[in-house]
Amino acid sequence: MKYLDNIALAGALLLGSAAALAGNVRTDYDHGANFAQYHTYSWGKVQTSDPFFVSRIQEAVDKQLQAKGWQLAPSGGAVTIFASDNLHNQKESETMYDSLGGGWGGGWGWGGWGWGIGNPGGFVDATTTTINQPVGHLVIDLFEGNSKKLLWRGLATEDLSTNANKNTKSLDGDIHKMFEHFPPKSSGG
Repeated sequence: MKYLDNIALAGALLLGSAAALAGNVRTDYDHGANFAQYHTYSWGKVQTSDPFFVSRIQEAVDKQLQAKGWQLAPSGGAVTIFASDNLHNQKESETMYDSLGGGWGGGWGWGGWGWGIGNPGGFVDATTTTINQPVGHLVIDLFEGNSKKLLWRGLATEDLSTNANKNTKSLDGDIHKMFEHFPPKSSGG
């Protein structure tokens, strides 16, 4: 029974780690900045490879900042926001194994039952294919309006889909994660 519990635990850990790698969001900020003094923002340039994502990025960021009490100013906000993306293909390899399985027969275990290699010689046929997976990187920068000093940066990396709605949903989720703990609590200066 303990063996089955260990298998269940290992499976849960693998699923959890796969979900953690699905979208990678990181943030960093100027630890000396006093974010409590900023309450307005304006948009600088938003540069994307897909023109439809300009407004989608702005709307998602607006939603997050306005939920934190920040107000959008047409120009001259205390903070200016810039955003850009970078798309590239990442090579990913996938290997499929034939003749690998479990059940009754010549496997490992007691009395001939257990997991093992289905063909009696112990050899497995493997086919490896390499695909180009489109990957997108989104960078959102917040600059102090007067000094033009970088205050905060959010970076999201995501595998892209051929489905535009799925990509928009991923974008919204990544921006939500970026601003989840915004504004950062700092010592200020």
